[in-house]
Amino acid sequence: MLHNQIELLSLNDIGCNEDIPETSETLEGNASQKAKYVYEKYGVNCFADDTGLEVDALNMEPGVYSARYAGPQRNAGDNMQKLLSELNEIKNRSARFRTVISLIIDGKETLFEGKVEGEILNSLQGEQGFGYDPIFKPDGYEVSFAQMELDEKNKISHRGRAVEKLTLHLNKIDA
Repeated sequence: MLHNQIELLSLNDIGCNEDIPETSETLEGNASQKAKYVYEKYGVNCFADDTGLEVDALNMEPGVYSARYAGPQRNAGDNMQKLLSELNEIKNRSARFRTVISLIIDGKETLFEGKVEGEILNSLQGEQGFGYDPIFKPDGYEVSFAQMELDEKNKISHRGRAVEKLTLHLNKIDA
């Protein structure tokens, strides 16, 4: 039974302390690149992810550059201000958070995607969360991610949806 064989280890646990390359122009590519790096260098089955905010009116930017949209300092406040500035006169504010997980077991890769559709607000709302949460309002809600309770956000989040698909896949292998 597979569930008896799974042991979750961190990168630190396997002695991986280096920065793993992320040079792809897609979330799928970066997730795959990171998982393949660990699998090939350390010889362990693994998974890796990449996440980005995609804004329709900005040709899906910031996308893979979400964390460093306003520069290499990776400052969430700067990133949000740049995004709000880019959308200043734009009416179509539809966007989505998207996570892609690459799972590699015995050299075979499987990708899982989770996404949540929503829109970019005109200003920051809320103190919770991280990244772009204060300016992202998911469809069907009247509050930003940063105004939601953590367990409420986790039920609908892109990461939660991707992890749920990963878990279902692992359970099928286990059956």
